[in-house]
Amino acid sequence: MKKLDRLILRSFLGPLALTFTLSVFVLLMQFVWKYIDDMVGKGLEFSVIAELLLYASATFVPMALPIAVLFASIMTMGNFGEKYELVAMKAGGVSVSRVMLPMTIVVMLLTGVAFYFANNVMPEAMVSYRKTLYDVTRKKPAINIRPGEYYKDIEGYVIRIGSKSQDGRTLEDVIIYDHTKGNSETAVIVAKRGTMQSTIDNRYLIFSLDDGYTYTESATGEHRDTRPMTSVSFSHQTLSFDISSFAYNKSGEDLFKGSYQTLNVAELGIAIDSLEHNLEQRRDAYRRDAEINMRTWHRYLAESPKQHHVEAFNLHTRIDTLDADTRTKVLNRARYVATTARTDSRNYGETLYSEREYMNRHEIERQRKFTLSIACLLLFLIGAPFGSIVRKGGLGLPLVASVGFFVLYYVVGMIAEKSVRESVMGPEGMWVSSFVMLPIGLFLTLQATTDSSLFDGATWKKQFRRIFKPKHI
Repeated sequence: MKKLDRLILRSFLGPLALTFTLSVFVLLMQFVWKYIDDMVGKGLEFSVIAELLLYASATFVPMALPIAVLFASIMTMGNFGEKYELVAMKAGGVSVSRVMLPMTIVVMLLTGVAFYFANNVMPEAMVSYRKTLYDVTRKKPAINIRPGEYYKDIEGYVIRIGSKSQDGRTLEDVIIYDHTKGNSETAVIVAKRGTMQSTIDNRYLIFSLDDGYTYTESATGEHRDTRPMTSVSFSHQTLSFDISSFAYNKSGEDLFKGSYQTLNVAELGIAIDSLEHNLEQRRDAYRRDAEINMRTWHRYLAESPKQHHVEAFNLHTRIDTLDADTRTKVLNRARYVATTARTDSRNYGETLYSEREYMNRHEIERQRKFTLSIACLLLFLIGAPFGSIVRKGGLGLPLVASVGFFVLYYVVGMIAEKSVRESVMGPEGMWVSSFVMLPIGLFLTLQATTDSSLFDGATWKKQFRRIFKPKHI
């Protein structure tokens, strides 16, 4: 490897690693803000939160790689141009395409890595991510009974305490409302003092109460009239509450497997074929039902004249030629057949649309594994020539340009994806954003290799002055 190639690779790999890390971090922060309420206040261990963030970060890799390649290529070529290193390379007989060659090889390798990651690693990471997220969001908040507030998170009970000591266990003025028996019987337990602690396995919360009363009110039962309310005093009483639902429990992975986001390309192909087969069977079933309904209607038309002792009639018989009784029966029958057909048609259309959309989601996921991988190469073809033309390094212009190009790619891709999902376009619609970016990349590459002054402000000023310069008569 030549010294020039090593220089180019060192200049490119550093910004690439940095921007990739920043891209994953930004996407991860978006995820954190979305699910912050589901993670805070539940007493989750740090390892659980770290595991969730790790799996979430893995799902962002296919999206972060194209952004990193675009930003790093603009920054690298911009720095070469700004420091006149690119000019020195050209003076030494090294063309722009030769300068881009080491970076192109790296990007092509990244394209393969991105596809392998999206096809093999991401499905497994998605299963673990969805399982962990489900367990975290399902877990109830940690028990935190605060003085002066009514605590209702333990099912069937409402607890209020007057004060709590600094150790978090000793309580004063405890009131516990027991609604576990519904409206038939309500109990209220009042104690002057007590202690609160959970068992070692965190399955039960134990209240040890001193010097109190238990008031029980019966709304139903044999003692409703004679003893509607009873009061029992106690010097010491122990209550236990089942809090096993507050614990963090791990679900099985089988619950989350099978979704289109957890399948690789081969599995998606099998799933799409199966869905297409089921869709064809549903079409055949609807066709058979429609034919049966039509045959039933024609049979009714053929048998009705015999039943009502009128002349034979068919679809072309005028309704006003029939007697009133027969006309009413025929119209009611026709109305019933039409209403049934319309209902069946509407239900079939809604079912067909839902199943077609579900199949389209599988096709979208399969095409996305290719499009996001190819995006690394396409955005590099835009970023590297753009950086060599503008000759501006640092973080300012490369960041603005990267955001602009990627937003264009992303917005076009989202519009196309929606069209594919709604069957407005076929699966090839997922490549629309790539087809849009490819001409831009080829144009910028051509301009860079021909030493174009496309983004030179002085050149554009001269052109405008030449156009708008007043002519002397």
